[in-house]
Amino acid sequence: MDSLTLFGACAVTIMLIAYALEQRSAWWIFVFAFACMASSLYGWLAGTWPFAVVEGIWALVAFRRWWLRRNARIARGAGEPNKGVRDNPSANMSKLPPDVDAP
Repeated sequence: MDSLTLFGACAVTIMLIAYALEQRSAWWIFVFAFACMASSLYGWLAGTWPFAVVEGIWALVAFRRWWLRRNARIARGAGEPNKGVRDNPSANMSKLPPDVDAP
């Protein structure tokens, strides 16, 4: 196996793993997009331009999905420190039973 084939196999393997883990974090979408770019580069270097074009487009779509998901998370306040409910115990006081004192 030559180095170009090894590079392509690694890129596609990382794509598969990142795609399977996308629901866990927006960063896995970013990894998937980066792996698509690497796969596109492999396509150009291997001389299979249709594969390279499709993977390049897929990379752009994945980067857009990462950007939108990342910005939606920041807009909800989950991406900023000390903005989530977990960091503010008094934000969730209405769900405490009446006999429990608030912290």
